Amino acid sequence: MMSALKQERLLLIPILLGIAAWFGEHALLEHGQVASLVGAVILIAAIVIGSMRVAHHAEILAHKVGDPYGTMILTLSAVAVEVIILAIMMNKGASPTLVRDTIYSAVMLDINGILGLAALIGGLKHGEQPYNDDSGKTYGVMILTAMGISMVVPEFIPTDRWQYYSVFTIFAMLALYGLFLRMQVGTHSYFFSYSYPSRAAAPPAAPKPRPASGGKSRRGGVAPASAKDKTEAPPTSAVWSIGVILFGVVLIGILAEVMAVLMDAGLEGTGAPVALTAILVAAISAAPEILTALRAALRNRMQATINIAMGASLSTVILTVPVMEGIALYTGQPFVMAMTPVQTTMVAITLIAAAINLNDGETNAIEGMTHFVLFATFIMLAFLGL
Repeated sequence: MMSALKQERLLLIPILLGIAAWFGEHALLEHGQVASLVGAVILIAAIVIGSMRVAHHAEILAHKVGDPYGTMILTLSAVAVEVIILAIMMNKGASPTLVRDTIYSAVMLDINGILGLAALIGGLKHGEQPYNDDSGKTYGVMILTAMGISMVVPEFIPTDRWQYYSVFTIFAMLALYGLFLRMQVGTHSYFFSYSYPSRAAAPPAAPKPRPASGGKSRRGGVAPASAKDKTEAPPTSAVWSIGVILFGVVLIGILAEVMAVLMDAGLEGTGAPVALTAILVAAISAAPEILTALRAALRNRMQATINIAMGASLSTVILTVPVMEGIALYTGQPFVMAMTPVQTTMVAITLIAAAINLNDGETNAIEGMTHFVLFATFIMLAFLGL
């Protein structure tokens, strides 16, 4: 028990900062915009630390249950963090476009940022990296359908009928996710896994065979921990990991509530782009996924990267939308879900590029660079207020 608590010492940082922020919120607000903005930045760092611990234990559960359940747990934990932050910030009177901009930012970050950078650095190190092309095709068509229903069609829905379409959107997203979940963990689970070929045997002079990378092939998914990691850290029980995940999500919710107030006060009157907050929310929830996906690409396990990046995009759209639409129906104040022409164009280019790049079962540095350039374009457009 003590060793498990010792491993969670990093959680002391967000815990202590959360307590300090909860009792010192009014004092920071009284000290003006600079103090409020500094406090918000510190709390964002605390939220990232908390989300990293949540993702760490989600990854432990992932190793225990195997793929594709593993990457599903990882992406669902990230979506839970995102939904909590969004719900709290919308309750604090954030921009009505925050939900739309956050989902759009998350898709750009996941597909163009995470997948693009991972394919780029992985391609430079390993050349062509194999994966199961069924996964890329399945993710791509479902993301296109979900975003079309929830973020393109609403542009044509009359204002006095938004409730009806909102209810339809909730059931459509849940139906899509139900079918996807059945495919991912049922008879089509092989769509989201990949059997890597055996590597060459270790040279005779080596004192021990290489444990994870030689001999037997291993199914794709979250990249396995090294032998060194396994010997240095004692095994963690599934119950403990679940407990830490639940505690971390609650802690992130508390931190996000104070952070939303401080950020609004710190950015008031500065002329900062509205999309900046959305990018921050998307980046906070994706921070653990970024590291996990990049590690997998560097280990030449592109299937894990595909599952994380594309799975996170799909989960963000297909799970965040019904929750936030439900909140809109409950409060009676609809969010602006229809994307702008610039956002629609960027999503279309991204999904077309992904459909072409993820069609042959191998990624390379050129394909990664195309997505990463699209990510840089997204950042540039955000700074231009577009």
